[in-house]
Amino acid sequence: MKEEQVKKVARVLLGANLIVAGVGHLSFARKGFQAQVPNWIPLEKDDTVVYSGYAEIALGAAIILTPKKHRETLGKLAATFFTAVFPGNLAQYQHHRSALGLNTDRKRFVRLFFQPALIYWALASTKE
Repeated sequence: MKEEQVKKVARVLLGANLIVAGVGHLSFARKGFQAQVPNWIPLEKDDTVVYSGYAEIALGAAIILTPKKHRETLGKLAATFFTAVFPGNLAQYQHHRSALGLNTDRKRFVRLFFQPALIYWALASTKE
């Protein structure tokens, strides 16, 4: 498989995962995502989950549909988003909040290492 094809598959999978996660924020996993909202966020936890769900759906769709000339910029935007939501993963670990299948400190700790992987995935799949 050529590098461009690998990037396309990676980009579409990333976008699809973001869309599914965004839909989860708005419906079936809404309560679980509330466990990741840090207490210092100045919005209601549910509002934060809903807004981030809309952002994930939009970002996922954009990653899939954006023309080639804008992909790298979009990848940087996605990487920034993944960086911005990392405090939520950290809060879930620090406060021992069980949600979304992360019901042990070990699972919550391991989850922290997926955020850098998502950042890399966003950058690598959109790089020219």
